[in-house]
Amino acid sequence: MGIYFCPMKNIIGFLPSLLIFLSIGCNNSNGNNDFEGAGNAIPISTPSIVSTLPHDTSSFTEGLEFYDSTLIESGGNYGHSKLFQYDPKSGKVLKELKLDDKYFGEGITVLHDTLYQLTYREKTAFLYDVKTFKKIKEIPFEVGEGWGLTNDGKNIIASTGSSNLYYFEPGTLKLLKTLNITENGAPVPNINELEYVDGYVYANQWQYNYIVKIDPSTATVIAKLDLSAIVDTVNKEYPGAAELNGIAYSPVTKKFYVTGKHWPRTFEIQF
Repeated sequence: MGIYFCPMKNIIGFLPSLLIFLSIGCNNSNGNNDFEGAGNAIPISTPSIVSTLPHDTSSFTEGLEFYDSTLIESGGNYGHSKLFQYDPKSGKVLKELKLDDKYFGEGITVLHDTLYQLTYREKTAFLYDVKTFKKIKEIPFEVGEGWGLTNDGKNIIASTGSSNLYYFEPGTLKLLKTLNITENGAPVPNINELEYVDGYVYANQWQYNYIVKIDPSTATVIAKLDLSAIVDTVNKEYPGAAELNGIAYSPVTKKFYVTGKHWPRTFEIQF
C-alpha cells in the first residue's frame, strides 16, 4: 500500500465522512502487520547485547538448548548432521555424535534427562540419554517435516515449518493437540526453532529476522523481537553466515542466547 494523504476540506457537509476517513486513513501509513492490528498492534522490541560467545561455523544450526550450564546443539544438512555439547564461554566441545548421512538433524529439547531430536524429512525422532548421548530409541514423527522442538515441562512441543505448534506425550510422541498460531488474525508462517520460557513459546520464523513470543493459551503472537541489526552485523563479518536460527534460555543467567546457521558467534541478549 502507498501513503495516504488526508487534505482538509472546508466543506461542512463532508465533515462527518472526513472524520471517519481521518480516523482510519491517516493511520494507514503502510501495509505491515501494525495496521492489521487496528489499534492492537504487536509490540516490537530490539535486544541489548550483553556479550558475544564463540560458535562453530561448521554447524548448520537447527536446535539450541541449555543443559547443566552447557549448550547442546543440533546441526543439520545431509552428510554433516551432528549433535554436540559444548562450553558456551570457550566453545570447547565436550561430546559429539554424528548422525548417519541419511538423516538431516533438526530441533532438540531435553525433558527429564532425555534428549529429543527431530529429523527433517525422515519422519523419525531420536531419544538419547542426555548425559551420554547414547540412543534410547527411535520414534515415528509423522505430522509433517521436523523443524523446531521444545517442552513446557510436561509436553513435547514441535513445529513443522507451518503456522502450527504440535503437543506430544513425552516418550511416545503421541499427538495430544494442535495449536494454529495467529498474528492479528492471520496464520504465522514458517515457525521454526522453539524455546519455552515462563509460560510462553519463543520462535524463530524461517527467513525472517524476528523472534515471535507466543501465548499458548490464546495461540497468538503477543510480541516480537527484531534481530535485524544482529543479523546485519553477522552477515558483514562472515559472508558464509546463513539464516538466524537458534534460541536458548539460561535459567541461571536469565538471558537468551541466539545464533544462526554457520554463524561465528552466539549472542547473549536481554530485552
